[in-house]
Amino acid sequence: MGDAGAIAAGVARALRDGRFAEVEALFAAPLRAVAPAGAVGAAWAAEIARHGPVTSVGDPAAEPLGTDLTRVSVPVACERGALTVVMSVDGAGLLNGLRLAPGGAEAWSPPPYADPSAFEEREVTVGSGPLAVPGTLTLPRGAGPHPGAVLLAGGGPFDRDATSGPNKPLKDLAWGLATSGVAVLRFDKATCAHPAEVAADPAFTMADEYVPHAVAAVRLLRDDPAVDAGRVFVLGHSMGGKAAPRVAAAEPSVAGLVIMAGDAQPMHEAAVRVTRYLASLDPGPDADAAVAAITRQAARVADPALSPADPAADLPFGLSAPYWLDMRSYDPVATALAVGKPMLILQGGRDYQVTVEDDLSRWRAALEGRPGVTVRVHAADDHLFFPGTGPSTPAGYDRPQHVDPAVLDDIAAWLNA
Repeated sequence: MGDAGAIAAGVARALRDGRFAEVEALFAAPLRAVAPAGAVGAAWAAEIARHGPVTSVGDPAAEPLGTDLTRVSVPVACERGALTVVMSVDGAGLLNGLRLAPGGAEAWSPPPYADPSAFEEREVTVGSGPLAVPGTLTLPRGAGPHPGAVLLAGGGPFDRDATSGPNKPLKDLAWGLATSGVAVLRFDKATCAHPAEVAADPAFTMADEYVPHAVAAVRLLRDDPAVDAGRVFVLGHSMGGKAAPRVAAAEPSVAGLVIMAGDAQPMHEAAVRVTRYLASLDPGPDADAAVAAITRQAARVADPALSPADPAADLPFGLSAPYWLDMRSYDPVATALAVGKPMLILQGGRDYQVTVEDDLSRWRAALEGRPGVTVRVHAADDHLFFPGTGPSTPAGYDRPQHVDPAVLDDIAAWLNA
């Protein structure tokens, strides 16, 4: 465990003492990409309001995640309960992941709509070269060939299951879809499997984050004799939904797209929206400063004079100028329109106290009513995944729950049609 354990214990103590700026200073680029300034303080305040003041910080427990990443869990006891600070620490001592999980053991259980006897799983490698990543192929039993789906996680260094606390929503989808006769391939993102290599590449973009591995996954599925090569789809959630049209543009064999809560609003604008909401949870001078900083950085992204040489420190989340130039030039709705594939576009609930109508209206304006395009809004909240949970919050995934069965049924029926 060594240094990773000591770093994690120090982070837990800093949270206890309210030294949130010190914690955010340890964020590696992949984590800065999904954690707006002020998010740590807001999340911690919500937990302390629920559990009461901290009474003790326990010893860290570590497990290796790869050649350069260690997951460390630090138990924290409070007056009215407990929580666990879970971190992914890289070889440079930086945090690639940070979440506040329920106290005690975390355990994922299969959703009620999944029948493990209906499918089998095997490990695969997706892509080639130094950024190849591990993945899992879930194949229905029985006569094929079966339709196939490649799953794309949202923004951040997610593993193949999109693990968050006790929840694994992409595993829910994989097992539920395989029970319904769909072959599914999911894989660790490069930002999860190779954080040091990604952080060391200043030219790394959202296209690099998603497209090469997604294209490799599509081809791997198409080559499996149990899969119908003409019916391999891409299913993306959140930022993965934003990237899905780009994957179809790069790989013409993609049969269609399922876009779950896909971002359509430009990311630098959404960052301002989310930061303002998080600041409203814990108002004060620090929150005001965070909003002012992200607003200033977002304006720099929008500036036509932005160049690849501009320093990342002047831009949101410390991401490089090439990353933002790539994001700024990419319109997922226009790309989806251009590829002309069949699409299932799903939205639901509310996200960060702001209706999803802005994203939804963009998808609808360009695509609704076109042949092969289905647009549906579900009652599920929390960025479409979970039913009845209310708006997303930094602690919104801290209790065991499963992807809404109505959402799962909608996707399965569309893929099998």
